[in-house]
Amino acid sequence: MRYVENPPNPWLSTSIEWIGEPPAARAEVFEETETRRIITHNDSPDVGFDYSVNCYRGCTHACSYCFSRPTHEFLGFGAGTDFETKIVAKVRAPELLREEFMRPGWRGATIVFSFTSDPYLPLEAHYELTRKCLEVCLEFRNPVGVVTKSALVRRDRELLAALAREAGSSVFFSVPFADDETAKALEPSAPLPAARFRAMAELSEAGVPTGLLIAPVVPGLSDSDIPRLLKRAKEAGARHAYINLLRLPGNVAPYFEQRLRERLPTKAERVLSRLREVKGGRLNVSEFGERMRGRGVYWQMIERTFRVHCKRLGFNQDDGSYTERASTFRRPSAQGALFD
Repeated sequence: MRYVENPPNPWLSTSIEWIGEPPAARAEVFEETETRRIITHNDSPDVGFDYSVNCYRGCTHACSYCFSRPTHEFLGFGAGTDFETKIVAKVRAPELLREEFMRPGWRGATIVFSFTSDPYLPLEAHYELTRKCLEVCLEFRNPVGVVTKSALVRRDRELLAALAREAGSSVFFSVPFADDETAKALEPSAPLPAARFRAMAELSEAGVPTGLLIAPVVPGLSDSDIPRLLKRAKEAGARHAYINLLRLPGNVAPYFEQRLRERLPTKAERVLSRLREVKGGRLNVSEFGERMRGRGVYWQMIERTFRVHCKRLGFNQDDGSYTERASTFRRPSAQGALFD
């Protein structure tokens, strides 16, 4: 199999291929100051939200399966190790968010912090871009959602709790694997599952609605983890849970396969076989509406297992914590509003 440490960027006319071992990759941070908009509108039926804010691009968590890897190719980087080591920080993100909130066209729709990167990757401890954006959301009383693998989100629990009271907030933790060995193999620099569940418990206790994303489900590898993950999330105070099937667009597929064979060699063939089974003979399906869904008996069994254990544990009940409320969005003014 061809070595694809950092697959060639399909948008570039030339690429470098090392003879022998490539040099060790070192993390680099690029501060982006030319960004003009920070709110991204999503029209894909595969994604459960309409608007997102991404303060960073690339992610040092290095999850080998991350479907956002090809977005790095539009920056002139690669989808492999470049995605993990060349991180872009949108340093004007809070300022831009405030500007967009002040535009008459913005009506206060929920904004999700996550998509092309984790909003709480380690750099956030220094830049605090996600935190500053959340502070803007609280000032304007704009509801938010957060999707993360990071325990750093605990730092902002009081801010997120205030948002939950004033506008609406929720934090979903992505935890695909129940055991440390598999997690370290496929998401080597992300916090271990136990750290994520501890963070989930702390946020739940602080009054922040929390949930579990078993994303991605890797058929033949992690589907048996579903009952344990749901049980641990329930114990940590989560109220909602969802699953997504592994998605391997573009150069993610060869990169994931390489990492899988390197780090879990005895399980690789079974995983790839099961993935093709639930994807209709392919490793990836690119059609809108089908990209994160499976088919066939094996995927139906996975979905049924998830539903049965969700029902048993009381997940996804209408307890009011995720109910759409009347718009709370307000633009601050020197005079203030009559009923504020």
